[in-house]
Amino acid sequence: MNSRFLANLLKISAVLWIIWGLVHILAGILVMKGPLSGDITASIAGIADAMDPISLKMDYPNAVGAILGQHGFNLFWIGIVTLICAFYIWQKNKNAIFLAALTGGLADLGYFLFLDLGGYVNFIPGTLMTIFSASAIILSFWAYFKSDKLVLFEEAR
Repeated sequence: MNSRFLANLLKISAVLWIIWGLVHILAGILVMKGPLSGDITASIAGIADAMDPISLKMDYPNAVGAILGQHGFNLFWIGIVTLICAFYIWQKNKNAIFLAALTGGLADLGYFLFLDLGGYVNFIPGTLMTIFSASAIILSFWAYFKSDKLVLFEEAR
């Protein structure tokens, strides 16, 4: 395949990971904000946005807030890792392709299995971000596995 075409696939993948990373950094901050401010319900309603917020209002144990805080922290650092990877994917770094796929892809797999399939979330932003990460993985893997690695990835040095 044309190395310019494959390099453009990596650039599209990088842009998708930049968007995905920024959304997850913001989501992590918003999820952590609830437990830190004592409003656990806001974090739960923000995640399970397809649910009636009134049905989620209750007095949650502090342990639930701690679990949400950890979840928010995980969203935050996974967003940072994929954002950093995106800049290296743009530069055709094969290790970044696999690191972004591993961190962002597995994070979204869990989201898809437990929240999307459970019917707890609306399409935007969560499900859309799952589509972004799947697309970024497919495009970057396509570029990697269809390329003459000695040409596409060596020219980046």
